[in-house]
Formats: sequence, structure tokens, C-alpha cells
Amino acid sequence: MPTVLKSAPRLGPLYLKAALGAIGPRGRELPATELMREDVAVDLAHLAGYAHVCGFAVADALPATYPHVLAFPLQVALMAGRDFPLPLPGLVHVRNTITVHRRIDAAERLTVRVHAEGLTAHPKGAQVDLVARIAAGDEPVWEGRSTYLARGASAPDAGQPRPAEPTGVGDGPLTATWHVGSDTGRRYARVSGDVNPIHLHPLTAKAFGFPRAIAHGMWTAAHALAALQGRLPDALTYDVAFGKPLLLPSTVELRTRSTGGGWDVDIRSKRGTHLRGTTR
Repeated sequence: MPTVLKSAPRLGPLYLKAALGAIGPRGRELPATELMREDVAVDLAHLAGYAHVCGFAVADALPATYPHVLAFPLQVALMAGRDFPLPLPGLVHVRNTITVHRRIDAAERLTVRVHAEGLTAHPKGAQVDLVARIAAGDEPVWEGRSTYLARGASAPDAGQPRPAEPTGVGDGPLTATWHVGSDTGRRYARVSGDVNPIHLHPLTAKAFGFPRAIAHGMWTAAHALAALQGRLPDALTYDVAFGKPLLLPSTVELRTRSTGGGWDVDIRSKRGTHLRGTTR
């Protein structure tokens, strides 16, 4: 049976709890817990703020990446527990796959479910998937799979390879050049609730080994998808792999390529490629 939460967990206290409990014994296996929120209403002012920060037009339908911010607090609540085998501080978001089954109207009441699966070895440590499913009534409307890497951690080998990552555009034509401001992490934190200190300020980012604050991967993914709005169907799968951390501020290049069945995208700078993705 899922554990039903009456409201979204507050992420600031969860990050503090995870930081204080990062050292010490942890569970060896993923908890079987599934967290759920029922009758979730979209705050229209919050939706408009999210659209503004990420570059979407304000509309009645939810951007494909928006439901992630409804599920993310439940993800963090799972990962912050002592029974979760990988410590939340230092987890790196390395891949995200979203499937939208149909247009989701902002007025619909939603049920959000989150669980963890797929704890496996990785060449650099261990990785795990946080899986979210969102329904309107009994109808599934959205699914998301967020893959996180814990460097230096250990886990059993899954014995089979994961699906190949998106390859990006390669030498395709330049679509746009963006200046990503130093406040991007703080602006996205306000609309996503993701207050991980690596995104907020150079000093707090340096404490985790980064030369300055870095952009949220999901802001980067959302901003790339926003560049394609008006050219995407209501139902799609959006698969992104995150590469080099996007330091703030930075100037980056967006490349897109139509494939007939969708789009390939990537975002890169002088430091390398920050995101490769596909929509299908």
C-alpha cells in the first residue's frame, strides 16, 4: 500500500535532514515504499512562474516538464531517508525520461505516485531510478524516470545494459545562443523547490567541489524543450542525458535537428556538452 501524504514535503528541511544523516549506516536495499499525493491541484500562479523561468508560453496545458516539479518533492522525501542506500548529498542527476500520454489541462486534479527502483552498479559508482507516475482520475497521463548517480558508491551489477543514451545533434546547425545568468539556479529553485546548495551560490557550490554554482539539469532540459514549443505533439517522450555541469553564468549554444519522427537537441559550451536529448 502506498504512503499517502496530505501535502508536498518541504524540501529545505529534507536537504538539511539528509546532510545531517549523510554519515553512518544506511539501508542496503531500496525501500519498498511508494509515496502518493491525491487530488493535487496545479497552482496557476506557480505554473506561470515556472513557464517564465523556463521559457514556455503561459497556457492552459502543462509543459511536458512541469509535472516533474509535482513529483520531485516525493523523490527527495524517499532519498532523504536513512533506509535509502545512497546518501542524498552528492547525488548527480544524470538522465531523465518523460512520457506525456496526452495533453494535461492545468485545471485537472492529479494523483502523483513515486517509488525507487533499479539500484545498479555504474562505472563511476552506483545509480538508481526514481520513477513518478501521474494520473487524472484512473487515466495515466504522465510518467517520469530520473536517474541519479552516487560516485564511489557500490551496488550489484544489473547484468544487462541500460537503454542507449541520446546522441544529440553532433555537428548540426546552431539554433540559438543563450546567456545563462548567475541567478538562474536561484530563480529555478523558487519555482521547482529544488534548493540543493550546488545551484544557489558560488560559496555553497564550492563546498561540494564545483568552482561556482551550476544550473539545474531540469531547467536545462525544460529550456531546450521550450525552444521547440509549437512544433511538438501533445503526446511525446522526451529523453535527456546530462553531461558537463553548466556553470553559472555561462554562454551556451542550442542545436536542434528535425528527425521526421521528432527532434534531436543538444546544449553545449566551450566546456563541452551539457545535455543531449530527443523527443519522439
